[in-house]
Amino acid sequence: MRKEFVFFSFFAVMTLLGLTYVDSKFIYGFYFILPILIFGFYDYFQKKHAIKRNFPLLGRFRYLLESIRPEIQQYFIESNTDGRPFTREQRSLVYQRAKNNVDTLPFGTQKNVYDVGYEWVKHSVKPTKVNSELLRVKIGGENCKQPYDASIFNIAAMSFGSLSKNAVLALNAGAKVGNFAHNTGEGGVSPYHIKPGGDLIWQIGTGYFGCRDSEGKFDGDKFAKQASLENIKMIELKLSQGAKPGHGGILPGAKVTPEIAEIRGVKPYETVYSPPYHTAFNTPLELIKFIKTLQDLSGGKPVGFKLCLGKFHEFMSICKAMIELDVYPDFICIDGGEGGTGAAPLEFSNHIGAPVLDSLLIVNNILNGFNIRDKVTIIAAGKVSSGFGMLKLLALGADVIYSARAMMMAIGCIQALRCNNNDCPAGVATQDRHLTEGLVVKEKEKRVAQFHKETVYSLAHILGAMGLVSPAELRPWHIMRRVSAYEVKNYMELFSFMPKGAFLSGEVPKKYINAFEAANVNSFRGYE
Repeated sequence: MRKEFVFFSFFAVMTLLGLTYVDSKFIYGFYFILPILIFGFYDYFQKKHAIKRNFPLLGRFRYLLESIRPEIQQYFIESNTDGRPFTREQRSLVYQRAKNNVDTLPFGTQKNVYDVGYEWVKHSVKPTKVNSELLRVKIGGENCKQPYDASIFNIAAMSFGSLSKNAVLALNAGAKVGNFAHNTGEGGVSPYHIKPGGDLIWQIGTGYFGCRDSEGKFDGDKFAKQASLENIKMIELKLSQGAKPGHGGILPGAKVTPEIAEIRGVKPYETVYSPPYHTAFNTPLELIKFIKTLQDLSGGKPVGFKLCLGKFHEFMSICKAMIELDVYPDFICIDGGEGGTGAAPLEFSNHIGAPVLDSLLIVNNILNGFNIRDKVTIIAAGKVSSGFGMLKLLALGADVIYSARAMMMAIGCIQALRCNNNDCPAGVATQDRHLTEGLVVKEKEKRVAQFHKETVYSLAHILGAMGLVSPAELRPWHIMRRVSAYEVKNYMELFSFMPKGAFLSGEVPKKYINAFEAANVNSFRGYE
């Protein structure tokens, strides 16, 4: 729409000039059109709002509707929420924090505290002060040569290709400013990940982009060269993702520009389907050996894997392989089934993969059951956008949190749901050059850093209100949930928790017996 607006402006002015030449009365037409053009060109050149920049004049209607609060805005958004990944409350919170606006509200609690599912935390009559800048976690096992001091809150995996170059630049620059990490996604490390200088977590998927040979197989030499980059602080092997577990990544052909094709080692303008499984290993033992290989080839940087939890016995088989080889990943990322994506089959998004709370609980229990929880850092991801959202996952065993959607919204995503069509109006999830230009990196990087800062501060503030001094003190009984109109339970009462070493002592809980017996280090299928 930017180039169309310029054409329209030129055409309108020239038409009026021609009409004025025929009849001088048409000169009055300029009194009508000039104010429109002034507002339009102001939108065209301003840098704060990508929608107005990409759609001069027309984009103003969106902000007009947003400004009519709360009745019309609430109706407009909440009556169109089917399939929307974030609620109005979540969107509003992200925008306010990213823009450094006031996020306090009048008239008290915005929810009905007697609704089933309402959650809150136990506070203390003696609050503490928690320094949000100190909420960091060292990632790297006892044999890790280059451990990483990570922020408790980081940018989850989103590939260049799915996102525009300006979106990647803004995210990484924001990570640089805020001193937190940016996950590359499985699309490889692009120049736009490197240029701003922010810390990177290099994700390697089944396509092995950035470390693949001519046949699409893993190439150790290419991996070692890429992993040696100073910006890359950790390596994450993606087994599956929450939005489409059991299904490989998809990048629509319209987004596969020659530049992206070169970075990924594929053909331009052809849809890229990553395989649903890895070719570098076939068994749990081979997986753990492969992780050891990556640790060695990277020079001792933290290496872990990401998965959306599926069959319990498969994860148990991986744990058994760790113990047998005495080799451990430095971290495990748990991606919830509610995780987002730019393109996925509907049934995969809606009906495959366990939600993050359930997955986190099971993984934490299994690691405790094998008495190896202390050897591995757990990263949790899945629709996290607030300090309280982080708090719940930390209370159930996570050490670090990832966020993708909220970070996208911080750089201007309006949930137009056009990610897979290459015409994202905000310039976030598109390779259309004209739309991408609407996203001004210098403006959006500030919002990424600000959103991160305010969200981590919110977590620290809540911890202080609870009388705690660190997230490590969080326990399941701190989180309360209304389960009926007249009954409240805490997470300790709602969920079951595994004693340390239960699997090793023979005290396997009934819920896990079948999976434990089926777990086989030589096969992901179990009994064979």
